[in-house]
Amino acid sequence: MIERRDEGAVTILEMRHKKANALDVELLAALEEALAAAAGAGRSVVLTGSGSIFSAGLDLYRVLEGGRDYLESLLPAFDSAFRRLFGFPRPAVAAINGHAMAGGWILACACDYRVASLAAGKLGLSELQVGVASPPIALETLRFATPAAQLHSLVLAGRIYNGEEALRCHLVEEAVAAEEVLPRAVAVAQAMAQAPAEAYRLTKEQLRAPTIERVEAGADVDAVVRAQWAAPETAAAIRAYMERAVGTAR
Repeated sequence: MIERRDEGAVTILEMRHKKANALDVELLAALEEALAAAAGAGRSVVLTGSGSIFSAGLDLYRVLEGGRDYLESLLPAFDSAFRRLFGFPRPAVAAINGHAMAGGWILACACDYRVASLAAGKLGLSELQVGVASPPIALETLRFATPAAQLHSLVLAGRIYNGEEALRCHLVEEAVAAEEVLPRAVAVAQAMAQAPAEAYRLTKEQLRAPTIERVEAGADVDAVVRAQWAAPETAAAIRAYMERAVGTAR
């Protein structure tokens, strides 16, 4: 699920899961385990996907098939893995090799630096179009990483960006040719890793502390969001969205 390989002080974590690196309980657990191992070894990380997709977000088929019981495992796993990435003590760079939608885009936002492919066709958030509310860790991560001028169009209007547009709107730090994404991300991570580990950790912790405080303060909201995900009308909205998506693809 997560292919790990080291380049100098950097560990590349490549998601290789099903067709679109869709996030499910198993992939989220594997990601958290890989991040914990890298943190324990004091290594920086580059997170990327396989093929032409970084991650398409949550596996909605599993959500529909598993229902409430599956959500009771999925949503805590989502919260835990994203907190782990957002609070990772060493540099974390996203090598956005292709489509990064919904939870996939939030993964990129949880990193410290984003290098996208100019050819990346779909970058953005589709939660409201799917019919679900964003958990606090997701929404606060987006708030942290998104320029104020783009936040509402990204979250509320569901605007989709390509790599070039994402760079122009300051959603990513760099956009390069597809074949240069991973090497450039590794180079950035190597450079960032030159900072003393404790100084980097303390600085990053201070930058991100207000976001974590808002997530913690949103515990009651998180419970309401989880209930919304498990509601029958939400399952119907997800099913309708997926049927539209299939029809559009034909």
